[in-house]
Amino acid sequence: MSNPSSLVSRRRFLQNVSALSTVTVCGGYFTSQSVAESRSPNERLNIAAVGTANRASADIHGVIKENLVALADVDSNYLGRAGKRFPAARTYRDFRKMLESESEKIDAVVVGTPDHTHAPAAAMALRLGKPVYCEKPLTHTVHEARVLTQLAKEKKVATQLGTQIHAGRNYRRVVELVQSGAIGPVREAHVWCSARYGGVHFTTGTPAPDNLDWDLWLGPAPKRPYSEGLHPKRWRNFWDYGNGAIGDFGCHYMDLTHWALKLKYPTKVSAEGPAVDAVATPAWLVVHYEYPERSDMPPVKLTWYDSGRRPKLLATLKGPNGKPINWSSGQLFVGSKGMIVSDYNRHMLLPADKFAGFKPPKRSIPDSMGHHAEWIHAIKNGGTTTCDFSYSGPLTEAVLLGTVAYRTGQSLDWDGRQFRVTNSQQAQQQLHREYRKGWTL
Repeated sequence: MSNPSSLVSRRRFLQNVSALSTVTVCGGYFTSQSVAESRSPNERLNIAAVGTANRASADIHGVIKENLVALADVDSNYLGRAGKRFPAARTYRDFRKMLESESEKIDAVVVGTPDHTHAPAAAMALRLGKPVYCEKPLTHTVHEARVLTQLAKEKKVATQLGTQIHAGRNYRRVVELVQSGAIGPVREAHVWCSARYGGVHFTTGTPAPDNLDWDLWLGPAPKRPYSEGLHPKRWRNFWDYGNGAIGDFGCHYMDLTHWALKLKYPTKVSAEGPAVDAVATPAWLVVHYEYPERSDMPPVKLTWYDSGRRPKLLATLKGPNGKPINWSSGQLFVGSKGMIVSDYNRHMLLPADKFAGFKPPKRSIPDSMGHHAEWIHAIKNGGTTTCDFSYSGPLTEAVLLGTVAYRTGQSLDWDGRQFRVTNSQQAQQQLHREYRKGWTL
C-alpha cells in the first residue's frame, strides 16, 4: 500500500491547478476559485460507502452523481440490493477490508452505520487521507469526537457531518436574526425534541438471521448474543450502540443554537432523568449546559429536553393568531428584546405584537448548494463545508457530555481546551470505552 496520505494519480486534477488560487467565503463555507481552470473540473469522484441502507441509502443518493465504486454492509440483503443498483461497485461485508483493499482507487468515503461504528470507519478513512461524510452524531463517545476532529485537521481533507437540516433556508434566516441583534443579546436558549427511546430490553435465544453478520455488526462493542430487533432500528435504545433521543437528534436541533450563538465548548453540564439503567438509554432526559462569553456575545444557558418534555416558558407564548405555540420539537432563543421560536422549517419572532411589521435583516448567508454537494464541492475545489469536523466535532462533544453527566449523576466542570472533566475522575473515564479486540480508533 502506498503512503496513506498521498493522493492517487487519478485524483490529482482535484488539487493541482496551474496558477495560485484565491479563497472566498460563500454561505459559511470556503470555496477555492482558481485563476486558471483545473484540468478536468467535471471528472467524477470515486466514492466508497460504509453502510448501504436506511440513512446510508439517503447519503448514497446524495452523492449519486459521483462514481460509487465500493460498498460495505454487514447485511447481505442490503448489500445485494445496493450491488444491483451499482453493478460496477465492489462489495464487502467488512468496511476495514474495503478501505484497505480499495485505498488506491477511492477518493472519498461516506459513513452511514449505527453510531458505535462511526468513529472506527471514519478514523480509518481519514488516516488513509480520504475526505469523509459521516452521519450524525459524529461519534458514539466524547473521546471519539475529539480524535476525529484532530484527524481531520491533521489530514486537511474535506469533512461534513450528516446534519442535512443545516443546509436548509430556515436555519440560515434564524442565524441572521440572532446575529443581527434582532432580539438583543441572548443569555438563555432551549432545545426540545419529541423523539422517545428507552424501556427496551435485550432478547435472548434467537439466532441471528443468515443475512446478518452479527459479529461484524457488533464491531467495537462488547460481544453478546444476537438480540432481535437491534438491527436495523432498535439499537439507539442501548448504550453499547447509541445514546437515545439526544444521540439521535441532539446534533440536529442543537446545531442551530451552536451556529447562531457561536457556541463551542460548554463549561458546565448537568442532567436529570429517570434512574440510570446500565444497559438501556433513558426514557427521557433534560440536560443543562452553560457556555462562556464569546467575543461579541454574553454567557448563555442552554437546556435540552426530549421525549415530550418542553421548556415551561413555551407554554406561556402565543403566536400571531393568538394560539399557543404547541410545537413538538424546536428551539427557543430568549433575548433581551424578544424571542425567536423555530424548528426545522419555520420560525417566528415573539411577542408577535412587538414584531408586527418587522423587517428582517439583509440576507448574509447564501443558500446552500446542498449538504452533500457542499462536501463534493470542497473535495474538488478545496476549502471546507458548513458542518466540517472542526465545527461538528465540538457540537457532538457537547451533545454527548449530556449523557456522561446523566450516567454519572454529576454536574460536570468541563475544560474543552484541555479535554478534561476537572471535577470528576469518574466522568473523565466515561468519555470513552474500551474497544473489543480487533477494533481500533
